[in-house]
Amino acid sequence: MLEIDVEASSSAAPERVWALLADVGSWPTWAPFDDAQVESGQGVGEIRRFRSGRVTSRERVVALEPPRRFAYEFLSGLPIRDYQAEVTLAPTAEAGTAIRWRSSFRAKIPGTGWVLRRNLTKFIAKTAEGLAREAEQRAHG
Repeated sequence: MLEIDVEASSSAAPERVWALLADVGSWPTWAPFDDAQVESGQGVGEIRRFRSGRVTSRERVVALEPPRRFAYEFLSGLPIRDYQAEVTLAPTAEAGTAIRWRSSFRAKIPGTGWVLRRNLTKFIAKTAEGLAREAEQRAHG
């Protein structure tokens, strides 16, 4: 099992960060996606579809604990399996938010795990930083 653990911090409160994280339609404004939308369902069990370039992926929400924890599993779009991810938001002493985005997965194709891990780590880091910055911009107008 390959693991990714990314952290980012925001001066915005956890509730502000959560509002963006929970709103799939906002993701293309702060994450490296061209399109993001709900395919079906609502809340836990919701299926979300994301497009980045020519890659379209689908994920299922498995946990929603506002404003602290969001978890999902990957359904399709990349050569990976058993992908699970969890995003936690913790308040900081400065009234901001510590964002932690952890995931684990297996490569479908033997020998490709290291490349997938490297690329997904960069992608998730960009996503977490984008979330932190967008929450700050919206909080401070």
